[in-house]
Amino acid sequence: MRDILEHLPLPADPNLLVGFNGADDAAVYRLDDERALVLTVDYFTPIVDDPFDFGRVAAANAFSDVYAMGGTPFIALNIAAFPEGELGPEVFAEILKGGAAVAREAGVVVAGGHTVSDPEVKYGMSVVGMIHPGRIVKNGGARPGDALVLTKPLGTGVLATKLKAGRLDDASYAALVGSMTLLNKRASEIMREHEVHACTDITGFGLLGHALEMAEASDVTLEIAASQVPVLPGAIEAIEERFIPGGAGTNRIFVYDSMKWVRPKDDTLDHLLVDPQTSGGLFVAVPQERSDAFVAALRATYPNAAVVGRVSAKGDVRLRIV
Repeated sequence: MRDILEHLPLPADPNLLVGFNGADDAAVYRLDDERALVLTVDYFTPIVDDPFDFGRVAAANAFSDVYAMGGTPFIALNIAAFPEGELGPEVFAEILKGGAAVAREAGVVVAGGHTVSDPEVKYGMSVVGMIHPGRIVKNGGARPGDALVLTKPLGTGVLATKLKAGRLDDASYAALVGSMTLLNKRASEIMREHEVHACTDITGFGLLGHALEMAEASDVTLEIAASQVPVLPGAIEAIEERFIPGGAGTNRIFVYDSMKWVRPKDDTLDHLLVDPQTSGGLFVAVPQERSDAFVAALRATYPNAAVVGRVSAKGDVRLRIV
């Protein structure tokens, strides 16, 4: 995608505060001195079998990009692709109901949308949020000495892969869906109260892929304490049973030349760190002196929130796993 974007002309509009020339989570367009729009779109194929749950996950995932920028989503449009004649209309209705349920929880109005005929089901939303132009949180801005905080546990990719194989137990399924449908809304609100320096949400590139983007955008090195990273119940077992999604290999290739393990590599944790996430948590660079209060505030809603590393001056690699 980077190679493709290099061939596109960069927009020249001075009101476009954040565009596609970086690796930020959403675009930001200034309306006036007090208001800017945050715009994003996200959709994908089903990650769980239940259509209502799928709709919930897709909506929460779409809103996450706005939350990661420090914005507040307020209106959205459905984007859906359905195969004609293969599934009953009640299946599609449940997907849309799931999306609408999470939208209500987020305080977002779903104003319509667009559908196309496609052999494979896809669903998501285009979302518009609001933010003050001077309070945008980008993924560049992490400073040496900052603590790195992750708000949700990892493991959605390996658990979803095990689910597709029909091997996931009920408790792990509940944890998987519970994590993916938990909005990043409250985390974004708390983030705005603690003057954080940088943020991104953890999705398809896995923790290390998104951490690399933050490190490059901030021109620093990030040190990740692998053993401190929170993990969903059953995810370690899924890795040990080799339920590894294909995207994990792509993520590993993406970060391979930019990272190193300071100690002997732990293969299980290595898989976890590149596991592609769906509707994952926020990954935040916060001043060290604020990190304890930040995590304490988060844990009322995100009980697994934890400090998972720190920012250091740019070194020989962008990512050090310690």
